[in-house]
This record gives sequence, structure tokens and C-alpha cells, in this order.
Amino acid sequence: MTDSTATIIRAQWIGLRFGLGAILAALLLLAVCFAVSVGAVPLPLSTVWAVILDRMLPGINAPDVSTGMANIIWQIRLPRVILAGLVGAGLGMVGAALQSVTRNPLADPHLLGISSGGAFGAIAALLHTGMFIGAMTVPLMAFSGALIATLLVLGVARISGATSADRLVLTGVAVSFIIMACANILIFLGDPKATHTVVFWMLGGLGLAQWSHLLWPLAVLLPCGLWLWAQAGRLNAMSLGDETAASLGIEVGRFRLTVFVVAALITGVMVAFSGLIGFVGLIMPHLVRLVVGGDNLRVLPASGWSGAVFLICADALARIVMAPEDVPMGVITGLCGGLFFIWMMARRR
Repeated sequence: MTDSTATIIRAQWIGLRFGLGAILAALLLLAVCFAVSVGAVPLPLSTVWAVILDRMLPGINAPDVSTGMANIIWQIRLPRVILAGLVGAGLGMVGAALQSVTRNPLADPHLLGISSGGAFGAIAALLHTGMFIGAMTVPLMAFSGALIATLLVLGVARISGATSADRLVLTGVAVSFIIMACANILIFLGDPKATHTVVFWMLGGLGLAQWSHLLWPLAVLLPCGLWLWAQAGRLNAMSLGDETAASLGIEVGRFRLTVFVVAALITGVMVAFSGLIGFVGLIMPHLVRLVVGGDNLRVLPASGWSGAVFLICADALARIVMAPEDVPMGVITGLCGGLFFIWMMARRR
């Protein structure tokens, strides 16, 4: 192969990647616009575009859109949809990383107890401790709870000798049950007037999303997601086994713990603003691997993208299936996760 031929092939490959990226970005934007347009009050896509362009580019006016309709789009639905995308992307990437670092196809922040720990911390902040450090209280408490739950799972697994993939998931499920029992005690002992909101929040929901809420998930997802993507090579080595990873110079124990801490940080912050939303991190990486293969250099960003699109569409479905009431997001994702479990078992059989 001559140098000119190699240059042409490389240019075509780069062009193909940029083209694919543009198509995926367009599909994500289409999902956002669709989710904003549906709800108890359906809105045409032209109106959605007019309001968004009017707010982003003030020189473009939207004279035919009423103030109330513009507020529904810009102040209520658009922040909610963007938060759904951030949460879905974060959980999808966390699931892909955990499945690689544990060599467990069932690894998921929900099944390993990380989400339950985040919920426990957030409930303690909402019902008992109060906002002692302002707006950062709930995210910080949720991260602390997720981190403690992660350390508990790892500690119990080490003490009980649960080193296999299946036993690690069973350990996570057991710890998750214990933590959720403690969370229920906090709800029982809390203010009865606030428990209704907390219970709905435990089922997962994005109805309280505001523009100011988007800063924290974005500030955590960007650096942590980029760090996980940068570790794609190490995650590939870990998926081949601890011995293989160690032979390549990776400090297996330290790297696995670091990935768990990053996963706890992402999950804790997402749970703080969306409640308990399970199975996104389980479903998306498996579906993505069927398309792009097992290389985490492609699996991680693809899992983030597919998780964002999935949760945006799930949020749209939650708002229209029993309109004008919102179905809790956890109900939608739990139903999808259960069906996916059945499909996985049938496929592996």
C-alpha cells in the first residue's frame, strides 16, 4: 500500500466518523425536540424550534407563540428533557465501565447498590439534615451514600470471598436491600408532609427539573465521562481478566477502586436530581455492543449516547401514557429492564 493510498483511506475513515457523529447528533437533537413537543399539551415542532431559537438567538422573534406556551417549552419541558439526557448518558457510561471492570454482564449501578446508596444519602438530606451547605447538600449527600454503598459491596464481597461475577452481583443486591430498608426507616421517621414527594422521587422522576439543576450533572458528567473514555484501553484489559491486566502493568485493585469511585460520583449526582432510575446502565451497553463490538473506545460514548436517547424517549412516554399525570420514570425503565432480563436469559440459553 502506497503512502497516497493510505492517506486517502485515512481521510475517508475520518470523514466517515465525522459523518456518523453528525448523524448521531442529529438523531439526539430530534429526540430532544420530539420529547419537548409531546405531553399533556401537544405542541408542534415548528413552535418548539421557534421558541428555542428565539431564546438562544434573541434577534429571531417568535410572534405567533404566546407567553404561556413559550414558558412551557423553555422553563418546564426543555430543562426536563436535557436533564433526562444527562442522566441517561451518565448511567449508560457507568454501566459500561462497571461491566468491563468487574467482568460481569449484569453489573449496573442499580443492581450493585450504588443507586440505593445515593438514594439513602439524598433522603437523609431532604428529610433530616436539611440543606446545611445550600444547593450542594443533596448532591454531596447522594455521592457520599453511593460511595459508602460501593465500599460496602466491595468489603462484603472480599470478606465473604465472593470473587466471581455472579456472586458480586448477589452481594450488591443484598447490600441494596439493606440500604433501601434503612432508607424506608428514614422515610418513616421523617416529616409526613414531605414523605409524598420523597416517595415519588424514589420511583424516579424529572418533573422538578430547572435550568439551575443542570449545572451539577453536567459538571460531573463531562470530566468523569472523559476520564472513563480515556481509560478505555485499561477497561479492555480488565475485561480480559485480572491476570492479563496485571501483566500489562495495570494496578488492578487500585484501578478497580478508582472506577468504582468515579461511578459512585456520577451515579450519586444523577440520583440526587432524578431519583432512582434503574436498568439504563444494564440495557444500553449490551445493545451497543451488538452494533459496535466490545472495544470500550466505542462502547463508552455509544452507551452514553444511547442512554441519553433512551431516557429522553422514556420521559416522553411517561408524560403521555397517563396524561396529564406523569408516570414515575422508574416504572418505565423497570418494565424495560425486566423485559430485557428475560430476553438476555433466553438469548444466553
